[in-house]
Amino acid sequence: NVSSDNLGQFKVHPGGLAWKRQGGGKTIEIDKADLTSVTWMKVPRAYQLGVRIKDGLSYTFIGFREQDVSSLINFMQKNLGISPDEKQLSVGGHNWGGIGIVGSMLTFMVESKQAFEVSLADVSQTQMQGKTDVLLEFHVDDTTGANEKDSLMDMSFHVPTSNTQFPGNENRTSAQILWEAILDRADNGSGSSGEAVVTFEGIAILTPRGRYAVELHLPFLRLQGQANDFKIQYSSILRLFVLPKSNNPHTIVVVTLDPPIRKGQTLYPHIVIQFETETVVQKNMKLSRELLDEKYKDRLVESYQGLVHEVFVKVLRGLSGAKVTRPGSFRNYKNGYAVKSSLKAEDGLLYPLEKGFFFLPKPPTLILDEEIEFVEFERHGAGGASMSSQYFDLLVKLKNDQEHLFRNIQRSEYRNLFNFINGKGLKVMNLGDGQGTSGVTDVLQDTDDVAPDPHLERIKNQAGSSEDSDEEDEDFVLHKDDGGSPTDDSGGEESDASESGGEKQKSSKKEARSSKPPVKRKPKGKDEKRKPKKKKDPNAPKRPMMPFMYFSMAER
Repeated sequence: NVSSDNLGQFKVHPGGLAWKRQGGGKTIEIDKADLTSVTWMKVPRAYQLGVRIKDGLSYTFIGFREQDVSSLINFMQKNLGISPDEKQLSVGGHNWGGIGIVGSMLTFMVESKQAFEVSLADVSQTQMQGKTDVLLEFHVDDTTGANEKDSLMDMSFHVPTSNTQFPGNENRTSAQILWEAILDRADNGSGSSGEAVVTFEGIAILTPRGRYAVELHLPFLRLQGQANDFKIQYSSILRLFVLPKSNNPHTIVVVTLDPPIRKGQTLYPHIVIQFETETVVQKNMKLSRELLDEKYKDRLVESYQGLVHEVFVKVLRGLSGAKVTRPGSFRNYKNGYAVKSSLKAEDGLLYPLEKGFFFLPKPPTLILDEEIEFVEFERHGAGGASMSSQYFDLLVKLKNDQEHLFRNIQRSEYRNLFNFINGKGLKVMNLGDGQGTSGVTDVLQDTDDVAPDPHLERIKNQAGSSEDSDEEDEDFVLHKDDGGSPTDDSGGEESDASESGGEKQKSSKKEARSSKPPVKRKPKGKDEKRKPKKKKDPNAPKRPMMPFMYFSMAER
């Protein structure tokens, strides 16, 4: 683990090293041929393993036990041909020592022991202060974890003119020589001092919301807005999603991050960018021919022309190496790529993908198939449920007991959505006696024909002629031999509320009725006469509509 909230599994095999984050996410794989050095040291309550590779990157793994160190050393010596060295730490608190620069790492040494080390790839700016001081400013890592609240902002080194490690001359002081050495590593490692490879101005970003200038540098992506400025290393990008909107002039591009960026106390694991689909742009890459031929061969070209979202994705994929996911075989009843639904209190689009589901735009929620325990259709009309609703819900239960309920999906989407989910082999619950049985078959056959709505019929009857309403009232009078259900106004309103409120209220009322003991009635005598029906006065005022009826009429 790198921190308390970044736990994972460390694997050593004859081909190299690998680390996989617990619960899914980023995976680090290091090939045997790329290893340059491996070191280990004692840290508080554990041991730490440091790994450096050829391109200058360094990885630190924390949390090993004492007995793990000897087994790791023996295995690496036999299978990887590398002998991990023990690194001694300086704990005396001295601030006077020497500087060692290896690759992109700067190490401060005190009496041949390491006091600390920093990555020059994270240096945003370096400058001279006077003739003897060198200042390093670090760009705040915007892809920080939830529990990491402190970041190193700047650091300064005092280099006296008598320094022997960086000897100066009449033209350049020792501090200037150190500053130039750091500047070379910082430029090569981060490119932060150079200009962007390509820039997209005025891009609308839905999450975090605002308009930004999106700058693509060699090692990082920068979002520069009026109030916020984010810098995202390409190593933090997991995947890119290109998701067109159905019958809409916009296309959504999602950049998925691990770890996420943070704005205040809010974490954003997905950057949701919205492009105008028909906009055509032409962009020239600000890269030298040598760099294109050597490092980005077959990944980038000198110039791009096409739709703005396609150009953005091609350049970002070439610089970051991230994979791109597009909609698969799913189509809705209008031949689109998503279905309209609601998650929590937000309306949006649910994209069924080949390996998961993605709800956009807010809150952006990515669900992978491997995380799903089962899915359940609710209010869909199968298994004896009411067929009257024009909408149904989709419940997705994850293996970690978390649930996502996508509500108010149009019933016309049921056929395609069920066939797609069932075709992926996901476990589908609540379909009657068995999966794919007659309950769901009936729904699939009647999907295109919307069943009559009893609420709408009742509203029409109440708004109709007085003769129709009188006849219904007379037919509704029950005989004494019936179950004795109340016929007053409150009973009618309860039935309306229960029907529209969902099947849970129905089932609870049925259970309440069934739990009551049967009422014993006295046998009627032969001479007992039935009371005559009380005729209703046709001039009597009509019963006024309840507020719920006005609400239903407005909604429908």
